[in-house]
Amino acid sequence: MPTDVPPVHVAGARRYRGSGTTSRDAASATATVRTRPAARPPPRPPPIVTAGRAITARATPGGQARISTTRARRRARIRAELGCAPTPSGSRRAGAHRRPGRGAGRLFNEVIREAIRPEDDVLVASKVGADPDPDGPRPLRPAQRPEQLRASVEDNLTSLGLEQIPLVNLRRLDTGPGLRAEGDQVVDLDDQLAVMTALRDEGKVGAIGVSSVTLDGLRRALPAGIACVQNAYSLLTRDDEDTLRLCLAEDIAWVPFFPLGSAFAGLPKVSDEPAVIAAAHDLAATPAQVCLAWLLHHASNVLLIPGTADPDHLTANVYAGAITLDETTVAALDAVPPRSGDITLNTSG
Repeated sequence: MPTDVPPVHVAGARRYRGSGTTSRDAASATATVRTRPAARPPPRPPPIVTAGRAITARATPGGQARISTTRARRRARIRAELGCAPTPSGSRRAGAHRRPGRGAGRLFNEVIREAIRPEDDVLVASKVGADPDPDGPRPLRPAQRPEQLRASVEDNLTSLGLEQIPLVNLRRLDTGPGLRAEGDQVVDLDDQLAVMTALRDEGKVGAIGVSSVTLDGLRRALPAGIACVQNAYSLLTRDDEDTLRLCLAEDIAWVPFFPLGSAFAGLPKVSDEPAVIAAAHDLAATPAQVCLAWLLHHASNVLLIPGTADPDHLTANVYAGAITLDETTVAALDAVPPRSGDITLNTSG
């Protein structure tokens, strides 16, 4: 793989309905970045941090990066992976200490708050609709009721030390791998969007995204002003192709999670496909890079957030944006039959 990575370019800014926010100044810039050859480097886009989870995200095809094991190392690693200057030894933001009794999601938010300084020009995105449940039968439990959505946003604002979260994704439990709502957690989408738009009107949320949403659900959500859609999608998982095409028509960012498939049992791994392996050999690339390049080629509104474990992994992911797929390669990859898997995590034990 070449060691020189082409410059990173920010895609055209999208103005989100219902807000004065564009993709250059909101957290859905998570992947409004492509790597293309250029005569001179463009301005560096703002990095992104995903709140409430043990990951950070950079606004490049590098995507999401796991945080290391100790608190000090987490802070240092976040800054290194976002390209920020090191924090002086022993320094820490005022009030950014861990409070007793906080859950894992809040802990990681506080680590992010400690690691990122205002001058770093880092924007934060979050997701609501499920809460950590470390003592339960599953790692997450549904939190779909409107009062729970509001409480999650308020908690994120407090633990992150922000007055506004630039992008908050509403996690629905309608489709794709993951949780399913039961009992009082079965909530009408309109009721959820009412509280999300109210939070946006109050200035606590900059833009609204939806995740694990059906085609019908997205159509219903459009009047609320949707910035992005996060659904499971890859070369092998293309059940939501119509949803992707609606996003493209409506100028909504498509942010696929599990873009390489998944290590979960029941979900295929795209990098194991013979056609992908053959294309990688021909292109002197890795199978993962071919998978990401196919996604970028497949639709112009695709914004990538692949897992990123270390700086070398980040470089490899960024390079995927510089790979050119010819018509023969695209045809061979398009011909791979989808083999969608489905994992449902019920909360009943």
